[in-house]
Amino acid sequence: MEPDLDQLLRAQRVWDPAGTDLRPFDTGAAPADPLTLFTRWFAEAAGAGQREPHVVTLATADAAGRPDQRVVTLHGADAGGWSFGTHDDSRKGRQLAARPYAALCFYWPVLGRQVRVRGPVETAPAEDAQADLHARSTGALAAALTGRQSAPLGSTEELAAASEAAWERASREPEAPAPSWTLYRLRAEEVEFFQGDERRRHVRLAYRREGGGQWDRLLLWP
Repeated sequence: MEPDLDQLLRAQRVWDPAGTDLRPFDTGAAPADPLTLFTRWFAEAAGAGQREPHVVTLATADAAGRPDQRVVTLHGADAGGWSFGTHDDSRKGRQLAARPYAALCFYWPVLGRQVRVRGPVETAPAEDAQADLHARSTGALAAALTGRQSAPLGSTEELAAASEAAWERASREPEAPAPSWTLYRLRAEEVEFFQGDERRRHVRLAYRREGGGQWDRLLLWP
């Protein structure tokens, strides 16, 4: 018998107290810069046992304006932007070339928190992209050397052969270049912090960049 999706959905709970710590969020004490608060929240999520807190949903749009999204990892965040990587000829790479604007959404259920970031996206210099790639694992380099991301695949055997060759090269040449690998930097125009509340009085604090580059803060209805 196939599972009943509606029954399964009704059985789920959001922020079960057994595994979620909904903490107070004093927005009046929030720092002036959203990156400072993000770093603090990231550390708290990791400290609370959130697995893979650096995993983030990346939303883009194609040339026709149709939305798309997928899960990637955050490579860094600083004054230059929020960084993630992919091949420039992948689906998201092509979409960013057509519409260089994106949004990120982090979800840390262990604390009932979300962080949303959006803004224009630029490509980092090629040397920065290669340095970022080579600072990561052998597996990351092997995946980048395999390439052809989002292209049609003839068979799983074809993938296995290409991947095996890429792993061999990555192990032998840890500085091997992957020319299509690109580091993207999202320059945040808006960053929103969401703290869940058990009575659904969720706290939402948005940072929005003003014309002079300074951040304006405002509360949002849940």
